[in-house]
Amino acid sequence: MTNTPNASDSTTPVKAGPPTKHQLAVMIWLAVFPTLTVLNLSLGDWLATMTPVLRTFVLATIAVPIVIYGLMPQLHKLRIHLLTRTTSN
Repeated sequence: MTNTPNASDSTTPVKAGPPTKHQLAVMIWLAVFPTLTVLNLSLGDWLATMTPVLRTFVLATIAVPIVIYGLMPQLHKLRIHLLTRTTSN
């Protein structure tokens, strides 16, 4: 009898598809919340002198590239790693 890998074999990596809406929402939250927190803490005194609309514009202008180009690719790699890792016994 030959052993052929199947879906239940823990050594066969699973191909990760695109993230679900829920996974993407968590990934975005994990990227946006710390980014905005760090920006508010580091730029808080300077931002305090601005109107709320201008403050939001400045934060979004800085945060969006950080999240899209810096953090989201890393979170996608981490998600794929977690979904495709194999367990060794």
